[in-house]
Amino acid sequence: MAKYIGPACRICRREGEKLFLKGSRCFSPKCAMDKQRNFAPGQHGRTHQGHGERESDYARQLRAKQRARRIYGMTERPFRRFFGIAEHTRGQTGLILLQTLETRLDNIVFRMGFAENRAQARQLVNHGHFTINGRRADIPSMLVKPGDIVEVAETSKKLTYFKELADLAEKRVCAVWMDRDLKKLSGRVIRLPERSEIDGSLNEQLIVEYYSR
Repeated sequence: MAKYIGPACRICRREGEKLFLKGSRCFSPKCAMDKQRNFAPGQHGRTHQGHGERESDYARQLRAKQRARRIYGMTERPFRRFFGIAEHTRGQTGLILLQTLETRLDNIVFRMGFAENRAQARQLVNHGHFTINGRRADIPSMLVKPGDIVEVAETSKKLTYFKELADLAEKRVCAVWMDRDLKKLSGRVIRLPERSEIDGSLNEQLIVEYYSR
């Protein structure tokens, strides 16, 4: 499956805001958005900056969809599939979409503080370092349900990264809709997140409008 392998900072510059794709680097002076490069990438990036041109409805919808897709590190095809799941589930389509994205295994690992960013979480999951309810889980897009327990695999706990993980994770905030046990390097999803507990910069209504055209 295709994936973006270019500079993460370029994505933030295109969206015009920090998406915190590189963890601690985003809070340091090295962040491109803080180095007077907070304009869109490419030869026309500066040219179109600050012109005050009114965006069309389509452009706003597209940007909202692209922002969400890039925050969660997904390509178009799987993102559209997740929208299809939300669309055919009873309830508010936009909220269900965000809740579904939040319960992806790679995002759960990130939200528990076991990875610095979603890209690292996705790599750790791909390498088979985590289990769900005691069973090996190596697919980042797997959905974790309330009550499921995500834990570092026993064989992986011997690796240097995971030996130091408890100290690293302690400095990272764990989402309020899950429990975390640093001694066991495990966590449990208590419930689905409420809208106020999900990234406020996401506009799910515009995403729904984009796919409903």
